[in-house]
Amino acid sequence: MLKTRFTELLGIQHPIVQGGMQWVGRAELASAVSNAGGLGILTGLTQPTPQALKDEIARCRQMTAKPFGVNLTILPSLKPIPHDEYAQAIIDSDIKIVETAGSNPAKYIGMFKQAGVKVLHKCTAVRHALTAERHGADVISIDGFECAGHPGEDDVPNQILIPACVDKVKIPVIASGGFADGRGLAMALAMGAEGINMGTRFMATKEAPIHANVKQKIAEAGERDTALIFRSLRNTSRVFKNKIAEEVVRIEREKGPAMKIDDVAHLVSGARGRTVYEEGDTDLGIWSAGMVVGLIHDVPSCQELVSRIVREAEEIIRGRLEKMIA
Repeated sequence: MLKTRFTELLGIQHPIVQGGMQWVGRAELASAVSNAGGLGILTGLTQPTPQALKDEIARCRQMTAKPFGVNLTILPSLKPIPHDEYAQAIIDSDIKIVETAGSNPAKYIGMFKQAGVKVLHKCTAVRHALTAERHGADVISIDGFECAGHPGEDDVPNQILIPACVDKVKIPVIASGGFADGRGLAMALAMGAEGINMGTRFMATKEAPIHANVKQKIAEAGERDTALIFRSLRNTSRVFKNKIAEEVVRIEREKGPAMKIDDVAHLVSGARGRTVYEEGDTDLGIWSAGMVVGLIHDVPSCQELVSRIVREAEEIIRGRLEKMIA
């Protein structure tokens, strides 16, 4: 068993987190990851209202007695989101672990800490990690350029970002973006991280509440099968490279600095992305995927996946690496 400050702090068995994912982080997946000994996380804004989030938390508690958390992503949106009400729903539901992400989390870290909640803040830069630590975050989830979703605008991969972050912050750091197996976990631990956060890898599991076609597409993909969109808007997002993503990239190239979100809004709506997950037409809309799709080749259960990753990491640490010491 791999024991770190992170596992001790949160009372979990394995240093593996299933990060929040829009439309994916539901009770079926979060409970399965927690039951496997990792940390499952519900995605707060996947639920249409704060009350619906309370109901989903209650449903997850019926499926696991082990620790799980809730993600609250704080980003501007075309339609105002009542973040304060979602945060209060999390507190009212007696959740003790929250993953924050997006904009400056200071206000919400304060709310959560006052309620005795442990806060993992996901960010893409060391400077943002230092800010979150200063505001009271308990754990930093550092998200490298390889990740799905928003990799930030600095384009720093985890080989540099993880040790750079570990060198600067005092609280535990977990590594996010580009992880799928025991090799990645061993690498993250070797660079000073105390666990890993996986999104795309957990999408390709039996319990992930998305269409089988999406899981199969991930398992068949290579490391070049993602695309970066919204670069011209300085709101970069890494998504699966499908027909819609390629069209968005083409429009961005043609428009150049004059590009506006309205030019592609009809292509990138969240409703289309949700339909991909529900109906399985993987070219219908934009959906997030990390470069790690190139390392994913099967669709196991969460229990099988977590056990395999830990076993592989232990074999690398105890076996292969020890034998290299003369």
